[in-house]
Amino acid sequence: MGLLRGVARTAVVAGTATAVSNRVSRRQAGRWANQEDEQAAQQQAYADQAAYQQQMAQQQAYQQQMAQQQAYQQQAAAQPQAPAGDPMEAKLTQLKTLAELKASGVLTDAEFEQQKAAILAG
Repeated sequence: MGLLRGVARTAVVAGTATAVSNRVSRRQAGRWANQEDEQAAQQQAYADQAAYQQQMAQQQAYQQQMAQQQAYQQQAAAQPQAPAGDPMEAKLTQLKTLAELKASGVLTDAEFEQQKAAILAG
């Protein structure tokens, strides 16, 4: 009888220990899953922020380019036109204006070359 009681007690203790161990394991797995979810959400937030900043930089560059084009158009419109009898003088005046815009930083090298080619071709 004593042996049976000892075996029964051991079985109860082992069963309780197994149940507690399983519960601890599930709880720990749940915590790790939550941590992984939080890390994934944080990484997504960083990626979203980087994409937003890149989009804002592109928009700002576009606005700068538009402002430069407007400045060039305004200066071109404000320039006195050379007499129709001397087309070379008109081209020289336009080239000088173009050089001033490039020197002041309004035009890039590529824009300068493009406009210069257009003036010389026309």
